[in-house]
Amino acid sequence: MKNTDYLKSPDLLPSTQKERVVSTFGFGVMWVGMAIVISAFALGGAGMANLSLFWVLAASMVGCILIGLFMTITSDVGIEHGLSFPVYIRAPFGTVGTHIPALIRATTASIWFGINTYFGATAMNAIFNIFWGFDNWFICFIVFIAVQLTNTILGIKAIERFANLAAPTVIIIAIWMYVILGKEAASIDRNVWTWIEEPVSAGLMFTAFMLIVTGTMGYWATLANDLMNISRYVTAPRFERNWWKRNKGMWVGSIIVMPIVQTFVVAIGAIAYIAVGDYDPVAAIKLLSTSGIVLAVLFLMIVFAQWSTNTPANVVPAATVFSNIGGPKVPYFLGVIIAGAIAVLSRPWAILDVIIPFLIISGAILSATVGIIITDYYIIRKRRLNVPDLYEGDGQYRFHHGINWAGMISFILGGGVALLFQTYSFFVGCIVAGVAYYFLAKHWWFKKYQQAELEDPSDEKYLGTTVGRDWVIDVEKKEDTKVS
Repeated sequence: MKNTDYLKSPDLLPSTQKERVVSTFGFGVMWVGMAIVISAFALGGAGMANLSLFWVLAASMVGCILIGLFMTITSDVGIEHGLSFPVYIRAPFGTVGTHIPALIRATTASIWFGINTYFGATAMNAIFNIFWGFDNWFICFIVFIAVQLTNTILGIKAIERFANLAAPTVIIIAIWMYVILGKEAASIDRNVWTWIEEPVSAGLMFTAFMLIVTGTMGYWATLANDLMNISRYVTAPRFERNWWKRNKGMWVGSIIVMPIVQTFVVAIGAIAYIAVGDYDPVAAIKLLSTSGIVLAVLFLMIVFAQWSTNTPANVVPAATVFSNIGGPKVPYFLGVIIAGAIAVLSRPWAILDVIIPFLIISGAILSATVGIIITDYYIIRKRRLNVPDLYEGDGQYRFHHGINWAGMISFILGGGVALLFQTYSFFVGCIVAGVAYYFLAKHWWFKKYQQAELEDPSDEKYLGTTVGRDWVIDVEKKEDTKVS
């Protein structure tokens, strides 16, 4: 079989029921690993400047639940139609326009992969140094990159299996770390629940609270875009029209497990700051007055946490986008390698102060995509999609030379406003882009370029799991079939 149509890359075809192998429990376990990220530790440490631990944790919980809801809403695309992020956004952006927001997301994911790997590598190096006197973090960095890439190439089931191994280990060690840091704080007469570095008035307190809420939402805005890359492999009941029942596998993980785990991680970062003046878990652990073996075990948590975060949250999204851009010539495994190459070339150890602002900016811009996805998928198309045409270069989603200008203009407007109001970037970017897209698409663009699912809003023709359908794309012919 020779495939000359780059839109029909075999790795990006809709997933079928047989390929949906991740259970509700399995996805929840994935979130245990994904929620333990350096950004969560940093938020905890930063929050202690003006808030008590209670309000820091409350802000984290609010932000996590809100962004978890957004993630579940957008991930229905994967549950319903088995589509990945770069394939679905061919609808609101066009078959060529899809590459712009997708490439921003892929680059951001690859750089986050590098940052998390760097922190994991420093912890790995510390373990080797404690037991064998080995001290070369860069070798650890390269080895850690290779191990994670291999795990990702093996597929979603391999990622889930590692999560099953890592999750209980990470939870046990994290609780242990919390206790040790709490004792360290007590030893210098600091009550973790009442200590505040610089208390502020009610007005400034609310601002500090919202900074944690929006900060939490900002760095997870990336997954609010493309958690469908994972949801397309999560089990879902066929012929289920109830949204909550159909998406149970997603909201249990994103709205329950993630907020609980991440808020606990924020607590560790906050208490580390109270105890030793540094939220960075690697730096904080090094400052603890404890034995070498205890330190090694604590460092192991950092290694496992970065690994279980990176594979599903960063490498999979990036690889999927690169495969979409390159078509069949860039299979999924090559996309994984490209993500690894960018992670190394970004040199997170040398330009961390520059990378973090870039990631904040890119996260703000991607908030616009979330608003566009929700508006396009739910409000305009009512979850119906002409899936076969997503894989046709001359189909309805080609629009104007491959670009849906309603989506592109809305993306620029939403992203621009998000950059102007970075404190509330996710909210303003999402709302502005969503509203702009509604009016531009519904009252302008789709009048010029008719959409089959709007002209004939048939559930039987244009829904997937809800009507028991697996979308099957024929990559050899210009014909598409569907099976129930």
